Amino acid sequence: MKLPLLVLTFLLCATGLSAQDYHFSQFFAAPLSLNPALTGAFSGSYRVAISQRSQWGQTLETPFSTTAFAADFKYYVNPKKRRYKDAFGVGVVFASDRLAEFNYSVNQIMVGGAFHKALDPKNNQTLSLGFQLGVVQRNVSYDQLSFEDAFDGTAIYVDGASAEALPANNYAFGDYQLGLNYAYSPKNKAAVFLGVAIHHFNQPEQSFYAEITQGEDVEVTQTLYRRYSGYVNFRLPVGWNVELSPRVYAYMQGPHLVTSAGSNLRFLLDESNAAALHLGAYVRGVGNDAGYGVGSAVSMFGIEFNSFLIGMSYDIGLNGLQTNRRHQGAFEINIAYLGKANDDEAVPCPKF
Repeated sequence: MKLPLLVLTFLLCATGLSAQDYHFSQFFAAPLSLNPALTGAFSGSYRVAISQRSQWGQTLETPFSTTAFAADFKYYVNPKKRRYKDAFGVGVVFASDRLAEFNYSVNQIMVGGAFHKALDPKNNQTLSLGFQLGVVQRNVSYDQLSFEDAFDGTAIYVDGASAEALPANNYAFGDYQLGLNYAYSPKNKAAVFLGVAIHHFNQPEQSFYAEITQGEDVEVTQTLYRRYSGYVNFRLPVGWNVELSPRVYAYMQGPHLVTSAGSNLRFLLDESNAAALHLGAYVRGVGNDAGYGVGSAVSMFGIEFNSFLIGMSYDIGLNGLQTNRRHQGAFEINIAYLGKANDDEAVPCPKF
């Protein structure tokens, strides 16, 4: 049995592996994937962002890749009103997890919105409530798989000779998520951002075998665990043009727990061109029924210039899964463009 078939077996049948969601190390760079309440939480009128993550490239023949594309728009409820500038945002996010070894993919498209309520006349405090709903599709190709009973005993595997009973290779289900975010962000002063979210609120069925085994003595089902997440981020001016941004992000999904803790430093280089440099470092802890430990360390580098944001990061594996830890590395890049408006007062949100 080849490695792709072993991986496929886990993907189709193993609850622990397939019940976990995709994630990004630069979690604030993919805000619509992080928390629906961050839809429309930015300075400007619209935001377009793309995230790409590639991992395990030196362990698998082809890397496991995650891609997300998002676009959201912000509108003020009463743009002429100077006090209590409430706003709402609408957005869409498309995400795809893909293992090219045998064209296994999980694709999702979510549409949603958020309402941002100003809590004081200076609009320094904002409470945001958001939601998303959409469709998730799981797909796998059997063309590149070989099974023992298809081996002719000499040198080749005979196409179509296997008697393996495989389910339909395409399965889709509805999904939705909810989120809440609080921001206290006075200009040029210390700020704090707090958020919580629930993904897969409806706990949908995701097994390829659910339909073909329905009504049988043994039904194969696999409910997608709810994912509960929360984060806290501070913005602390520590110099004339320097900001420290310590943060913690954690989520729990079934028996799995992931935590990320670290900080970014933002150096303002040119205020007229909105040019700034970001440097960051994090440690990610992972846990399940077997225990909890440090999984990886993350280094991050980012650039702001005018309306563009570009962030790059690399994960260094710290667990014992491979002797050579660089085999566990993951490279990630995030690019965003913020369309400015005449009145670009922000519903605040961290950038990376």
